[in-house]
Amino acid sequence: MERVTDHGATLRKALVLTCVILLVELAGGIWSHSLALVSDAGHVLTDVFALGLAWFAVDQARRPADRRRSYGYQRVSILAALVNSAVLIVIVLAIAVEAVRRLAHPEPVQGAIVVIAALVGVAINAYVMLGLRGHGRNLNLRAALLHITGDLGASAGVVVAGAIILLTGWLYIDPILSLAIAALIALGAWRIVRETVNLLLEGTPSEVNLGDVTTEIAGTEHVIGMHDLHVWALSAEETALSVHVVLEECPLGDAEHVVRDLESRLCGRFDIGHTTIQVESCHPCGEIHHGAGEHNHPHEHVVRLSPSSARAVPPPVARSSER
Repeated sequence: MERVTDHGATLRKALVLTCVILLVELAGGIWSHSLALVSDAGHVLTDVFALGLAWFAVDQARRPADRRRSYGYQRVSILAALVNSAVLIVIVLAIAVEAVRRLAHPEPVQGAIVVIAALVGVAINAYVMLGLRGHGRNLNLRAALLHITGDLGASAGVVVAGAIILLTGWLYIDPILSLAIAALIALGAWRIVRETVNLLLEGTPSEVNLGDVTTEIAGTEHVIGMHDLHVWALSAEETALSVHVVLEECPLGDAEHVVRDLESRLCGRFDIGHTTIQVESCHPCGEIHHGAGEHNHPHEHVVRLSPSSARAVPPPVARSSER
């Protein structure tokens, strides 16, 4: 619990400082008439959303499940991510339209103000980035670190653009850089949409290889077969698994040890925190006919393993679907 609190405090501090960058760059962009600086403020807004979602996820992780939400409240972050991506799309469109207009009719920009405001953003982002690096094992904080690193690069680009305007008076650099930042925001929005859709479809997380999971289960003592393997994401931070394993004839105590061993290894290797393992032995459910009320998961791909070859067979095909 202490580590979760520390992560929450780190994210809260990063969020406050990022909001300061947003206000400074937005005010500086309006004052200097720099679309590039306003665009970078829009990019900073993506960091505000990202840090806010990360902070929310850490805070919700401390909230216990209840009768209405047996898995807890972590998936509320999906709704926030959808709002996030919708706002980012509007920002990208607005920046693109204004950039095209300024390419046709350049407007004067006060380069000195652009440089000063962007340098404030560079300094604060660098400070926040150093603070987040000390918590690199946490996935939420790693994602936030990537956002901050991207914004640091964008702010540095705005500094260069302001210097070019200040030294040469070439105004076209402002809308050109704005379009580049808009593309960066669009890329971030697309990643959010893609991850959100995968969560809604209960897809297998990209970092989990089902073949490796199958091999891990097949190499377990007493396991002679398996079917209905499903791995899906409860949230960006939590992964769940369900599987039916067929065991050779063994005492009930040994079967329980198999389940506990599997839970431990699946969590340690794949970071799967929620596991549901159904044990079958003398009456595998693939051999049971349920009549009109038959459940809808298929059994035609039941994998049978002989005790001597359980560790030698290649990983069987496993299918992941909505649960």
